[in-house]
Amino acid sequence: MRAPQAKKIEKILETHSDRRTDNYFWLNERENPEVIKYLEEENAYEEFIMKDTEELQEQLFEEMKARYKKDDESLPYFFNGYWYIVRYEEGKEYPIFCRKHTSLDNPEEIVLDVNILAEGEDFFEVGSVAVSPGNELASFSADNVGRRIYTLNFKNLKTGEILADVIPNTTGKAVWANDNKHVFYIRKDKSLRAFQVYRHELGTDSSEDVLIFHEEDETFDVNVFKTKSLQYIFIASSSTISDEHRFIPSDNVFAEWTVIQPRIDDLEYSVEHYEDEFYIITNADDAFNFKIVKTKIDNCGMENWVDVIPHRAEVLLEGFEIFRDYLVLEERERGLLQIKIIDEKTQKSHYLPFSDPTYTAYIGINLEFDTEVLRYGYTSLTQPSSTYEYNMKDNTTELLKQQEVLGGKFFPENYISERIWADSRDGKTKVPISLVYHKDTKKSADTPLLLYGYGSYGHTVDASFSNVRLSILDRGFIYAIAHIRGGEYLGREWYEDGKMLFKKNTFFDFIDAGKYLVKENYTSSKHMYAMGGSAGGLLVGAVVNYEPQLFNGIVAQVPFVDVVTTMLDDTIPLTTGEYDEWGNPNDKEYYQYMKEYSPYDNVEAKDYPHMLITTGFHDSQVQYWEPAKWTAKLRELKTNDNILVFKTDMSSGHGGASGRFESLKEDALEYAFLLKINDK
Repeated sequence: MRAPQAKKIEKILETHSDRRTDNYFWLNERENPEVIKYLEEENAYEEFIMKDTEELQEQLFEEMKARYKKDDESLPYFFNGYWYIVRYEEGKEYPIFCRKHTSLDNPEEIVLDVNILAEGEDFFEVGSVAVSPGNELASFSADNVGRRIYTLNFKNLKTGEILADVIPNTTGKAVWANDNKHVFYIRKDKSLRAFQVYRHELGTDSSEDVLIFHEEDETFDVNVFKTKSLQYIFIASSSTISDEHRFIPSDNVFAEWTVIQPRIDDLEYSVEHYEDEFYIITNADDAFNFKIVKTKIDNCGMENWVDVIPHRAEVLLEGFEIFRDYLVLEERERGLLQIKIIDEKTQKSHYLPFSDPTYTAYIGINLEFDTEVLRYGYTSLTQPSSTYEYNMKDNTTELLKQQEVLGGKFFPENYISERIWADSRDGKTKVPISLVYHKDTKKSADTPLLLYGYGSYGHTVDASFSNVRLSILDRGFIYAIAHIRGGEYLGREWYEDGKMLFKKNTFFDFIDAGKYLVKENYTSSKHMYAMGGSAGGLLVGAVVNYEPQLFNGIVAQVPFVDVVTTMLDDTIPLTTGEYDEWGNPNDKEYYQYMKEYSPYDNVEAKDYPHMLITTGFHDSQVQYWEPAKWTAKLRELKTNDNILVFKTDMSSGHGGASGRFESLKEDALEYAFLLKINDK
């Protein structure tokens, strides 16, 4: 079977007197039958090329699935008189949201059975479930396309009746006022930006809903939430580099909204409430790694902010939790997350002890102020996800729940994790790499290694456990995460050095990490593979243009690869809100810089590694045509016979298939691809 080749229709794109020829621009015509035909031809070709792995894919899928407990349930948490649990039943793909009144020994009430709602749907995802303060009603949101556009519905928990109220085109989130009859929600504009907050009164048509706030700046989007105290409802308006918060009392939906601090460029802040004060985490006063301040509710502008936890240049402050007698901090120092407990009475502090060389720790769900118990989570590359309760007074720890790995073949002691520091090309920067491998896997030029990266938006990919990953670790692979610039692994400056006009540092860090792994004999270019999704797909796409011989193969999941054209089109979801991340190409300097690294714009006639590219037809974050165009151009220009396959899930979006186990088929395909090309 011959590889498909999309037809070429010349399209000249001119910006800043610079002309680009885009022969595959037409693939953005979503309703064009020829576009659908091309995507289906690529899917058929992928099936043909990967046919010899069908048995392996099924084997991988079944072994991945077998490690999960089929009738698993979440750890119960207590809120407003009820214990809440999310559970799964064997043979069913979707969660069941449940609760028990006052005691776990009481009968179960089903709040929402998603399996019933998802019947007959190719794709189905619940965005959120929220119970009213009076405990008799619940809101829930659903998306049956994969575009992350949710319809809000309401349910009477006493009768089981689904109410007539239906609100389309939302972000999926609803916040209840304390009167049990009003909710606040967010609508999206044509480009899927969250831009308006509405108030809905139950029993009325959504056309009568009241517009509360309209965010007119296209670089900002909005969120709505209730404080931990449940006393205030907040609207947060945020861009990449600026925030603005306004609030009302939860028991007065008609109150005037008070702004905490009007937006200022480069001023970020978020808010929590305790007693008569707001606690605020912010980068004010050049606190680039953030600090915590507090202010009285009645006078909350930044001129009244008082430092609680001052800024520290060497420590990134990521979050906090307030208790009556304790303040708990999430800190990151030299890349590793730490949880710090401060006794508010004595001002003495201590850290929770963590021993793995690389790991993830985080503050869990803590809904009570008046408690000495902190719930937190911990996982590492060798330790399954665990939830603990820590008594902050007695300094004692109790394991509440650990992710089960079924099958009897997994033992943490059989796996080794490391953290190493790679030399970068500038001779002074060190790039951290987290690794895990089976104890029987020897490091050598013949050892296969999968290097994963992301490196954008300040998002840090921490070292955490994966049930799925065991399938390649047990087959002799080393798995590595490159903590490259563009994330915040080494603090806020690590992010700033990997965005805008410093974006190339992200790609060069990944390349330098790969070269270091080869130099240190963990693997060789013949057996090294790269993987990344979304902005991580941009990463691997740029890397194979810069260094096509460094990796034997890449997996690009829903990759953002047509950077210049997308960022010039403000009708596409996310574009305007991304200017502070990539730059605005309407400015010539940013246009030229983007053009230098944009994967699609830099495909050339040369050898490329083996490539598996995936997308979802309904993807709201990275439109399907970006990887489609990239694939078509690679097919036209690449000069070797290495495998290039492109798969479009015609019924899903950015997050892939819905359902608990269906997404494992995507993992099985990716691993089968890696195992196939590693044997070549």
